[in-house]
Amino acid sequence: MKEQTVRVLFIFLLVAIFYSCANIVPPEGGDKDVTPPKLLSITPKDSLINTRVTEIEMRFDEFLELKDATSEVRVSPVLPFPLDVRLSGKKVKVLIPDSLLNENTTYRIDFGTAIRDLHEGNAYKGSSYIFSTGNYFDSLMLSGKVINANTGTPADGVNVMVYLAKDGDSAVVKKKPLYVTKTSGGGKFLLPGMPEKEMFIYALKDANDNMIFDGDDEEIAFLNTSLMPKDSVATPTILYIFKEKPIDTLKATKEKDKATSTGKRGREKKDNQIISYKVVVDTSDKERRTHDVNEPILITVSTQINSYDDSKVFLSCDSLGIEVEALTNVRIDSTDSTRLNVYTTWKENTLYTLRLQKGFAKDSTLQEAMPSKHSFRTKNDDDYAKLNINMPSKYKGAKYLLQLNKGDDTLYKKPIIDTVVKIKRLNPGTYRVFLIIDENENGEWDTGSLLDRLQPEIVLPHKAEIPLKAGWENTEDFDPFLPIKPVEQSPPMRDTTIRK
Repeated sequence: MKEQTVRVLFIFLLVAIFYSCANIVPPEGGDKDVTPPKLLSITPKDSLINTRVTEIEMRFDEFLELKDATSEVRVSPVLPFPLDVRLSGKKVKVLIPDSLLNENTTYRIDFGTAIRDLHEGNAYKGSSYIFSTGNYFDSLMLSGKVINANTGTPADGVNVMVYLAKDGDSAVVKKKPLYVTKTSGGGKFLLPGMPEKEMFIYALKDANDNMIFDGDDEEIAFLNTSLMPKDSVATPTILYIFKEKPIDTLKATKEKDKATSTGKRGREKKDNQIISYKVVVDTSDKERRTHDVNEPILITVSTQINSYDDSKVFLSCDSLGIEVEALTNVRIDSTDSTRLNVYTTWKENTLYTLRLQKGFAKDSTLQEAMPSKHSFRTKNDDDYAKLNINMPSKYKGAKYLLQLNKGDDTLYKKPIIDTVVKIKRLNPGTYRVFLIIDENENGEWDTGSLLDRLQPEIVLPHKAEIPLKAGWENTEDFDPFLPIKPVEQSPPMRDTTIRK
């Protein structure tokens, strides 16, 4: 009995020791590891000539992971197939089929951010490997910036692609480029190790990552002429990237889908025998100034508006204690047929009442909207800010548009007819100012077309955002952001030549 008790206690002790060892708690605290992997050796060595490198082995000081190697690891000139990149513990191997390498060609392999440490994901950056199958290295280069055409701001993370001029000026829609790189901070790019050959250059925001311009969701930039690589970066190339207008067939398809969806909603409402809607005004406090005098009254309806009766829409205001009817203009929103806008000439700091009678709006099944009443007060002049913009005299005329944005909303866009542009009734917030060089003077920014070799119109943004507060009157001197100094190169003029 005593021996059995000792055996049980011994087993219990072993189990306790096992669990205490299994539940080891790692030490807490300490700085996070932000150090990227360190390259210890590379075989064969970098910068060889007269060599057809078919296998590269890189050894690092810690265990690794590969992330997006297919897109991050790139070789220039571009090969028909992605490089075969393999990982084994602390080693990375790159396999290159000998049959894909050309004679007397300089190859550069960039690893991007594909090689990372295993635990923290710190990337091994800024690395490249170069070799030549000939007895010299191509040493010329192309450099420059890519600018978003409709905002004038740098375009980061887009492909810059180069083709031989002999491939024609439409090669970007047919095949992969010969050389490719991505823009970095400030939209800058650099393509080193290039031969002395005539080239066509493009920038591409590539939606499907196939390095071919082939979709409506993609953005493109190009030069109208070919160019030669240089031995310095003294004269950068500026590319303005834009999104083309969608083709009419695509627009028609979307409109058809929208109509089908709207028709379904109409049938559903017929069963429910009701049209619900919302008047977007604040009726919680009649003394609180809430409605923007720059905007109409918005009525959002749960289904498509088939018809409306403006004789059943009444808007009145309180004038010295007397209700006075205001003149109104009622319209369905041109971009959304579920939205109804009520326009009038607003008085500041005034109590208004909107009365909607039964049947003021009907859907496709002729179901009527029910009546309602809404009282609200408009804002006062002190609730807004004022902005005065001093413009250089060279930007005066119908060819130049001044555009004011708050976020994605354009609040002002007019030709510059004076050297001082005064804008009133601006809600508090942060604004951006843009100058549009309106070459065709149609009052709008026009995009480009690759097929027609048509460049987009140029937009120059004011260098800084402008914060505005209620009751403020700000004065700003327009200072445009230019991709390079005007003495080196001015923004390209819009090319109206159409090539067949």
